Amino acid sequence: MDEFRRAADTVMTKYGPASLQYSTTEGHPPLREWIAARSHIPASNVQITTGSQQALDLLGKILISEGDTVLVEAPSYLGALQSFQPYLPNYAEMPTDEGGIDVDALEGLLRAGNVKLLYAIPNFQNPTGRTLSLERRRRLVELTAQHGVLVIEDDPYGDLRFSGEPITSLYGLGLELWGDVDQNHVIYCSSFSKTLVPGLRDAWVQAAAPIIGKLIQAKQGADLHTPTLNQMMITELLPLLPTQIEKVKRAYGERAAIMMDAMDRLFPAGAQHTTPQGGMFLWVTLPQGIDTAKMLPHAVERQVAYVPGSPFYARGGGENTMRLSYSCSTPEQIERGVQALADTIRESLD
Repeated sequence: MDEFRRAADTVMTKYGPASLQYSTTEGHPPLREWIAARSHIPASNVQITTGSQQALDLLGKILISEGDTVLVEAPSYLGALQSFQPYLPNYAEMPTDEGGIDVDALEGLLRAGNVKLLYAIPNFQNPTGRTLSLERRRRLVELTAQHGVLVIEDDPYGDLRFSGEPITSLYGLGLELWGDVDQNHVIYCSSFSKTLVPGLRDAWVQAAAPIIGKLIQAKQGADLHTPTLNQMMITELLPLLPTQIEKVKRAYGERAAIMMDAMDRLFPAGAQHTTPQGGMFLWVTLPQGIDTAKMLPHAVERQVAYVPGSPFYARGGGENTMRLSYSCSTPEQIERGVQALADTIRESLD
């Protein structure tokens, strides 16, 4: 809190009334330059958005027409499905396993033709926590390039790796493939919400110039620009970011380990969970016949909650699954919560 107070004071002293005025639609130039430098691209290929949710909405608006086929993971991020749905796509689901998207199945879907867009979360996927391997990433990028399919890579959690080694992004692999930022068919989205602060609503899109141009037009119609003061404050706080990320990674890694250990000890036989290498979530699959949406009120009676899995499936299913988050709970709360959830599951099995 003290750092944010100092950042607000610094910005208002440094920029004066300009910090409270309208600004450019593209975003605060120093912030865009910092983002661009991370990927070695021009700042003109970066668009600041008011949270990643706006990025997904605007991309849906400019890229999806009624009836277009959009490939999504099964399961996929509910917020993306909600963002794209007003533009009336036809969803086709890509099967997933512990390694993420099944690229053999993806190839079959692409060969079927008429695919407009692919949406994926390669790092610590929401809701499953899974990570797509480098081998699968390369093949995904190559296959979509061959079939002329745009890819939206949603990467809000990529910096939050607490085990394993970093993997090149789909966007980075696209740059390697094309050798030209304006030919890259991968669109990259990320955010400061998961690494620094969610309430300022600062995120960004990296894309080829024609897509950025359309995003600018769409954003002008949506909100003109992301709040000036917020962008300036984020820029002032960038030196703090590496330390903050390390704190978050350490805390999430510890909490994830505690949650998985508690589930391994307390959950009944037949309950399975993923093993995330980073991010905020893991995925639980219960025996067939359990409906986690119907079970939720009974869990809440025991003062524990989760997100039922079925809304994460674009075409239905997943009634016996759930998403758990370890990001905001103390170790003691996690232990109590897993015990309460285990008791609720056993009650549902009886």
